[in-house]
Amino acid sequence: MENLDKLVLEAFLPSKILSWFDVKGCQVETNDIHIILEEKNIPPISEKDKEKNIISKGFKEITITDFPIRGKRSLITLRRRYWQVEGEKELLKRDLTFDFPGTQLEKEFALFLKEDGGRQSGLAHFYRQVSLPPTERI
Repeated sequence: MENLDKLVLEAFLPSKILSWFDVKGCQVETNDIHIILEEKNIPPISEKDKEKNIISKGFKEITITDFPIRGKRSLITLRRRYWQVEGEKELLKRDLTFDFPGTQLEKEFALFLKEDGGRQSGLAHFYRQVSLPPTERI
C-alpha cells in the first residue's frame, strides 16, 4: 500500500520532488490544500569533503503555489535543509529549484499561466483539448 500512496502523491506533486523530500504533513482547508515537505538529510558533499564531519544547520521554508487540486489552491511548503562542513564558513544546500524565477509559482504552473498559453509547459495542448466542445474532446 505504501508504494500506491507514493504513486498517487507523485501524480499531484512536481516531478521528482519525492526523490529529495519526505512528506511531513498536509492540511485541507476550505480553499487550500497545503502540503509540507522536508528535504531528506542527504548533504551535497564533494569528494574532498567526504571524510569531514557534516553538520545540519536547520531549515529555510519556502512556499510555492502549484496547480489547483479539486478546485482548491495547492500550496507546497518546502523545508530546505542547510549543512556546514566542519571547519568551513560557507553553508551547503542542494541546488534544486521548483519555483519559476521571480515568482512563488511552481515552474510548470507558471509556464502554463504565461501569456503564450503555456506552450512551453506541454500542458496547454492537453487543456485546450479537454476544453473543446464535447463532440470534439479527446
